[in-house]
Amino acid sequence: MDRDSDGSAAKPGPISPYRWDSKRMNDGFNYFLLNNRTAVCATVGSLVSTLLGFPLDSLKSRLQAARTPVTPFLLATNVFREEGIGGFFRGVWIPLLTISIVRTASFTIYSGTKEYVHRKGILAGNSLKDVAFTGAVAGAASGSSICFGSAPFEIVKVRRQLEYAIAQARGLTIDKPPGTWSAVMQIVKEKGVLGLYQGFRMHFIRDTMGTSLYFLEYDSFRYLMGRSISGEQGPPPSWLPVPTALIPFFCGSVAGVTSWAIIYPVDVVKTKIQQRALANQPYRTVWVTFQRLIRGPDAEHPRPLLVGIGRLYRGLGISAIRSCMTHGALWLIFDWVAQWIDQRTAGMPGAGRGPVL
Repeated sequence: MDRDSDGSAAKPGPISPYRWDSKRMNDGFNYFLLNNRTAVCATVGSLVSTLLGFPLDSLKSRLQAARTPVTPFLLATNVFREEGIGGFFRGVWIPLLTISIVRTASFTIYSGTKEYVHRKGILAGNSLKDVAFTGAVAGAASGSSICFGSAPFEIVKVRRQLEYAIAQARGLTIDKPPGTWSAVMQIVKEKGVLGLYQGFRMHFIRDTMGTSLYFLEYDSFRYLMGRSISGEQGPPPSWLPVPTALIPFFCGSVAGVTSWAIIYPVDVVKTKIQQRALANQPYRTVWVTFQRLIRGPDAEHPRPLLVGIGRLYRGLGISAIRSCMTHGALWLIFDWVAQWIDQRTAGMPGAGRGPVL
């Protein structure tokens, strides 16, 4: 025990208001997790899944923009030889941060819309029809809302991924592509702030349709795999005995692949329109772009229909693998983080009543 100079026991000094209070900090952190459960789960899941899938997303954009057919393996080999491993991650920082923000907003809007619909007693039955339509409505609300914020980041991502193809279309050669911020400033300098919204109409259609389909399918698959409308996960059906821990990965993968396959042509048209705009080439309407993708540039000698359809789905294989990986990982991590939050906040007021996704 510390003593004063006269030998008596020292009196305890005043407690500093800045002294570290681990219990208070821990309680505050728990309340933050509890009150922001959806946002925390979506952010963590999005960061990991975006980083995992970005190299495949980069290859997908390059395949869509390629003028001649090329295999994914050959394209990946060329990218690695010419640009190194960094070529697969060109422009990753903006998507890594912004996709996480956008996806967190998307999940929040989706969750809030579902809760609102259920409070109104609309589509609130414990049936596949109600679950599917609720997911579709909430997904459409989410997709149409977030596209206003995500469109500028999408155009910058396309610019960074297709830097060499865009330079070639302009008749330029580049030794070292500009950084992300330089790409943003160049777009704004050439086109103004609205240049960040080039191809917005197709972006809006893609996000609204795609997000609606995605959540419709995910909610439907989770229902078929034994989850009730209250959020309780029951055993999977006997005809598809997926381990319970892997149900989120399975449902997320299937929903991601199938919904993306349906709207893939829309994404191809969007990418081509944005590529031409970034290369300062004359604008082509959505319909003209679609026709040229199907029938080719020579109207007198159109390519065979099946070949044109194959052109429209170029890069789908890579995209399907990416969707399977990223969306499966997203939902698996989402559920893991949700369970961790539930365990950490057990016994707190409001615990166990987190949003059902």
